[in-house]
Amino acid sequence: MLENLTQQPPDKIIMLSGMFRADPRSEKIDLGVGVYKDANGNTPIMRAVKKAEQLLWDTETTKSYTALIGDGGFHKVMADLVLGDAVEAERLSFAHAPGGTGAIRQILELIKVASPDATVWMSDPTWPNHPAMVKGVGIPMRTYAYFDADTGAVNFDGMMADLAEAKAGDVVILHGCCHNPTGANLNETQWQQVADLLLEKEAIPFVDIAYQGFGDGLQKDAFGVRLLAEKCPEVLISASCSKNFGIYRERCGLVIAISRDSENAGLTQGMLSSLNRLNFSFPPDHGARLVTMVLSDPELRADWEAELEEVRTSMLGLRKKLADALRDETGSDRYGFIAEHRGMFSRLGLTEEQVTKLREDHGIYMIGDSRFNVAGLSEASIPKIAKAVVAVGG
Repeated sequence: MLENLTQQPPDKIIMLSGMFRADPRSEKIDLGVGVYKDANGNTPIMRAVKKAEQLLWDTETTKSYTALIGDGGFHKVMADLVLGDAVEAERLSFAHAPGGTGAIRQILELIKVASPDATVWMSDPTWPNHPAMVKGVGIPMRTYAYFDADTGAVNFDGMMADLAEAKAGDVVILHGCCHNPTGANLNETQWQQVADLLLEKEAIPFVDIAYQGFGDGLQKDAFGVRLLAEKCPEVLISASCSKNFGIYRERCGLVIAISRDSENAGLTQGMLSSLNRLNFSFPPDHGARLVTMVLSDPELRADWEAELEEVRTSMLGLRKKLADALRDETGSDRYGFIAEHRGMFSRLGLTEEQVTKLREDHGIYMIGDSRFNVAGLSEASIPKIAKAVVAVGG
């Protein structure tokens, strides 16, 4: 049996990480993997999370299972964080899943059961795991225009023209904030127009929000998903706690499904419970427990929000420094969009050949489409990176 298997293509990001680790050069720079790093190149445990862990250590009395869909307290605090008061609680269904990726997978499984003829639309470009998972589940997919490489901005006219072809019941994946891989985001007016179009086409928004708090702040980053929740009868949401709580290895994600009414919400909840049971049974609890503790305790929450704001403003500062350094090296403002983008990623617009030269000649590692992790920058490395970009013809 196993001899019938075929070799699968390696994940580009994982492969790049391996290449970086194998590189003996001490001055190498990792701008590839999508993990937040501080000025010392570390991914720290956030202060409030560490305090919550100590409290949990002191007070936890059991390691027994929670519910199939996870703990209700986690659902409540996350619904408040992501949605605020945008939608009635009785229309919500939940499923705790292993990370944001697990939540996306469960939503795709839900789509396949509920609407097997639906097409899933995603931005061009998008996070590479989106199309890989859609294909893996066996759902038809299409792309919509999103990024204008010449301007570094959203190709909004192209996006709206493509989405106008969506059919009733189709599902449209939207990045809630901090678009991955481009860093280019919809503004509030554009979100309004997208919501109106989806309503008109009777298409269902599927919001992947993995970076809330990394862009323009916790509340502003939730504008799009809250608007869709207010306007659309059905919305699917995958929320991740990996980045904004720094608990990557705890695999803490959540499915939030908004149904037309409480009756449909009950049906949805039953199916999400069944899907969890079929795929992994009970979800991991440790990360969700920490998030619940942090968001429920005023002191811990205030400290978490303060540190998250430090992270956000640090990345904005690094964006500006790199844009300024590239302006100085090139004598032009063609990289000015870097300072305007938000989140952990942007794309420099380099060719794969130029990206290869950055790696081989300068020890600077980024994804082949020139997506780089802003948090991988430092004040010391930015001048070197700017000079190297120019040296390879950027």
